[in-house]
Amino acid sequence: MQGAPNTVDPAEVAKFEAMAAEWWNPHGKFKPLHMMNPVRLDYITRQIAAEFGRDLTAPKPFAGLRLLDIGCGGGLLSEPMARLGADVVGADAAERNIPVARIHAESQGLEIDYRHTTAEAMATAGESYDIVLCMEVVEHVVDPAAFLATCRALLKPDGLMIASTINRNAKSFMAAIVGAEWVMRWLPKGTHEWSKFITPDELDAMMRAGGLMPVDRKGFVFNPISWQWSISDRDLSVNYVMAARRA
Repeated sequence: MQGAPNTVDPAEVAKFEAMAAEWWNPHGKFKPLHMMNPVRLDYITRQIAAEFGRDLTAPKPFAGLRLLDIGCGGGLLSEPMARLGADVVGADAAERNIPVARIHAESQGLEIDYRHTTAEAMATAGESYDIVLCMEVVEHVVDPAAFLATCRALLKPDGLMIASTINRNAKSFMAAIVGAEWVMRWLPKGTHEWSKFITPDELDAMMRAGGLMPVDRKGFVFNPISWQWSISDRDLSVNYVMAARRA
């Protein structure tokens, strides 16, 4: 893929570079991701197993699959994917995230190829993967449609992409910005911009326009009473995830 537009937003990268040291602190600035991670992993592993015919009860069920975690941060998803046997590349445009991710993986005895790079650079280099994860990334790039098209270029034929983001409506403003940033202070103010949130129908349309065929969508729902996240077939009103095949 040549001439891919650069979708990296330097201001968004700077936000996450400033928090790089916090990635593996479950009570720090990435507490929401640590809380959500079990349901993210549940969805990702089940979707990969279903699409590639893998048995999750087997040792190393993802052996032989090459996986790219774009926007990998400190490796919260890269590490469990590596434990399941996948050949994992973790890429992030925020340079400070990479040494944090590498050091933590080494401490866990995991071999993960972490790189300070962009999806566009990898696509231009002709990289290809069975699976591309872009979780909580599309709402932080300059051009989501171009970014998704680049992710499609990184997939092998019939490859699988899984993307999660935040819906754009009054409820998501109250939950993701007012609740998470202003009231609970789980994230620094300004981490998210409501205008950059994407509705499920918009994401579906962008995927199709970029050569991806959506195969599933689910919601990630937070229960303030039980203080837990769950996966929903119906409630995509705030956080949600979508899986798509390379068309």
